[in-house]
Amino acid sequence: MTLQKLFLTFGGAGLSPKAPGTVGTLASLPVGITILYFLGMQTLFMVTLAITVIGIFEINKYENSTGIHDQQHIVIDEAAGMWLSLMIANSTAITMHYPYADIIAIVLSFVSFRLFDIWKPSTIGWIDREVKGGMGVMFDDVLAGIAGGLLSAIILIGLGKI
Repeated sequence: MTLQKLFLTFGGAGLSPKAPGTVGTLASLPVGITILYFLGMQTLFMVTLAITVIGIFEINKYENSTGIHDQQHIVIDEAAGMWLSLMIANSTAITMHYPYADIIAIVLSFVSFRLFDIWKPSTIGWIDREVKGGMGVMFDDVLAGIAGGLLSAIILIGLGKI
């Protein structure tokens, strides 16, 4: 396996025969949590930004060599989206004063990101259908991550009001 394919499949997670997007998201979650808790939000944001930019260029090169857009085994975009959702949910969870808010934030960020990534409502779906190349592959998941994080934050705040 080439270094490029190792990167694009998030260490091979995208090569799963069933649900490669979900497997890629699950594989990226403990990495994101580890970076978040040991190195901080700023580091996770910078890593997310870096893999997003690198991902755009590497996906463009990969698509040019294979001739196929948005292949299912490319899951680096899932990592970027998952980490954005996690950062937004965690930012809300640390302000909550009820038990297990951080664990709930992790679960909500995963579920809500996958919801928006699979459902692809509104602009997320438009980007997925209309924007070609690495930008299309990465940005629909970036937007799904932001939407998932915001939904998680709303739910966490709602739980705090109960």
